[in-house]
Amino acid sequence: MVTDHAPRPTTRRPALPASLTPALLARLTGRISAAADAERVTTSAPYTGVPLADLPVSTPADVRDAYTRARAAQTSWAALPSGERKRILLRFHDLVLLRQDEALDLMQAENGKTRRDAFLEVTDIAITARYYARNAARYLSPRRRRGAIPVLTHTTELRHPKGVVTVISPWNYPLSMAAGDALPALMAGNAVVQKPDTQTALTALWALDLMHEAGLPDGVWQMVVGRGSSIGDTLMDNADYMMFTGSTASGRKIARDAGRRLIGASLELGGKNPMLVLADADVEKAAAGAVAACFPSAGQLCVSVERLYVAESVHDAFVAAFTARTARLKLGAAYDYGIDVGSLTTPAQLKTVSAHVEDAVAKGATVLAGGRARPDLGPLFYEPTILADVTPDMTLYDQETFGPVVSVHPVHDVEEAIARANATPYGLNASVWSRDGARARSLAARVRAGTVNVNEAFAAAWGSIDAPMGGMGDSGLGRRHGADGILKYTEPQTVAHQRLQGFTPPARMAPETWAALLTRALKILKAAGVR
Repeated sequence: MVTDHAPRPTTRRPALPASLTPALLARLTGRISAAADAERVTTSAPYTGVPLADLPVSTPADVRDAYTRARAAQTSWAALPSGERKRILLRFHDLVLLRQDEALDLMQAENGKTRRDAFLEVTDIAITARYYARNAARYLSPRRRRGAIPVLTHTTELRHPKGVVTVISPWNYPLSMAAGDALPALMAGNAVVQKPDTQTALTALWALDLMHEAGLPDGVWQMVVGRGSSIGDTLMDNADYMMFTGSTASGRKIARDAGRRLIGASLELGGKNPMLVLADADVEKAAAGAVAACFPSAGQLCVSVERLYVAESVHDAFVAAFTARTARLKLGAAYDYGIDVGSLTTPAQLKTVSAHVEDAVAKGATVLAGGRARPDLGPLFYEPTILADVTPDMTLYDQETFGPVVSVHPVHDVEEAIARANATPYGLNASVWSRDGARARSLAARVRAGTVNVNEAFAAAWGSIDAPMGGMGDSGLGRRHGADGILKYTEPQTVAHQRLQGFTPPARMAPETWAALLTRALKILKAAGVR
């Protein structure tokens, strides 16, 4: 059943922005590491389905050449004073803000998201560039460590770049996921070979182009384009470290192959993120928060919410407020800030969203809002959808939809809400709503997720870039942001200089006398509180 609670449409089908000139597109595609006579692939604009970009496709040989160039450039890049790398990232920060309209147009044209959602990527990358530019030295500088023997052992921890980091980035957040993972790797002195998703390669190439304008030397950041089935093995075989964002199934394969090669990997994978609305929550604020949690970038966001657990005492009031707010959302296509929800990005994603909703409805789910595709607006539009009466036999009950679809479940108490929130192999993000902040934070610590937001959807944790962000369980390995986000791209090395007396007995001292002396010394150190 489809209700009347459907978002307001717009009927405009905009042409591609004037900023996407042939000259700009040629400059960007010219940065792909591919042969002059490479096979070509054409991408389409999600808003309209019209052709967008003609991209050269990299072969395994092209990928190997990219690694050769990256390795040649990495040595001198790593030897560059960190202050110079810092200046390049800060110039990149300024250029991103100055030229943001180009980035916004590219993201909308390639991904189909709204300008509001695209702008959040611009702010995210500016923050990331500034943070690592100004904090990398603190994380990477040599650090004195406590030596084995006080005073006599001088111990230093050094941080060396891994070498060439491979970044495989997705289509859903083409600037945040592409540049956001490459910047700390570069700041740590690595070179990067990156494979962005073909659909949104132009946005990643735009970031690369701006980094060159900011002063990045040639060869340090290489970009290849192609299907994983064609060049994935070559990327893995040449990597010194893997950074991947994508599906859990692909992440498992990358983890397996990285283990075979004994290299590190950081993986941000799928999620089925919960939001808990407690009995003392402000219903109107929670309803507004649910809209922000479920429908940004048409729900194609790894940290967006797909499950709502609402206390029975406020359930009806919350659902009424949530469906009313969802009905007021403006769905459509425009290269301005007037639209609330944009398009899905690929036909495959539209097929998945439609199949999940149709399966749920066929098995008894109730559509409270949305519930249908909107081909009248464009080929890949789907209404923001709220479902009730979702049961475990339905596909979307526990499988990630990755679209503008959320299920609402009443819960008897907090214990049931937490138990149901944790009843999933995923553990990426969660949201808890309550007027009692201290209690909510205490409950948040019991939710099995890498990030948990209190009275916010996801931006509070994501935007707290000084803190780690990543998933538990099937949602991945490793973290981005904070110290973890740059130290993972380094190899720690301990240099210990032993002076005067070491661990062997001095000349002419009996071993048993030496052992007794060390035993007394250890007892004294413990009594003195030495760690």
